[in-house]
Amino acid sequence: MSESTTNASAVASHKHTGEVIRAAGLGKTYAEGDLRTPVFDGLDLEVHAGETVAILGASGAGKSTLLHLLGGLDMPSAGEVFVAGQKMSALSDAARGTLRNGALGFVYQFHHLLPEFTALENVMLPVLLNGTSVPEASTRAQALLESVGLGHRLRHKPGELSGGERQRAAVARALVNRPACVLGDEPTGNLDEKTAGTVFDLMLALNREHHTALVLVTHDRRLARRLDRVLELHEGKLRQLQPDEV
Repeated sequence: MSESTTNASAVASHKHTGEVIRAAGLGKTYAEGDLRTPVFDGLDLEVHAGETVAILGASGAGKSTLLHLLGGLDMPSAGEVFVAGQKMSALSDAARGTLRNGALGFVYQFHHLLPEFTALENVMLPVLLNGTSVPEASTRAQALLESVGLGHRLRHKPGELSGGERQRAAVARALVNRPACVLGDEPTGNLDEKTAGTVFDLMLALNREHHTALVLVTHDRRLARRLDRVLELHEGKLRQLQPDEV
């Protein structure tokens, strides 16, 4: 059995049940010449199926760095990250990409939709990368776009969509592979308050419908209060906040 096949099986067996992401003794230090800048060290975190987690922290605290490590977009200086039960450091770059595409979805502050493709084509791409046929990819992408209120915008390119519509398309793209967990880096940070609330409501509704875990970096404590757990990254330490601290 190939490594990619093993990873696909791991995703299927862990999806929507039990632990979806685990970080153990996680550390990250950036080095430039003789200068070493530690971001954090010895962080532990577990995220379970269907759970919603907010990560707060001051600018420069390392929130985005942590999210990139959890998603396998960067490798830690110390410790391990497990996604769908697989140790990320033990996988080749190709196998890590396959696992990431199947088990995780990503939503950023800026939508990162490809400007030359329609909303439908943008959402289809992750499914096509998994080897799914074009008709099935189109059906799944269209269903998700309809569920986020963009059924009438399938053929529109990103430049023809509003900011909120582009971000809703990005949420649909993150969910199209039915991931176990969606990682969001300030997913509503570039939107006005009303539109941000709409997109946040959408993500929570999809979390409930698909039992997809959410880990969201946000500066908005009002939105963070609506999640199951709120963590704060401060001076290299990750601490769970009590409701009256958020």
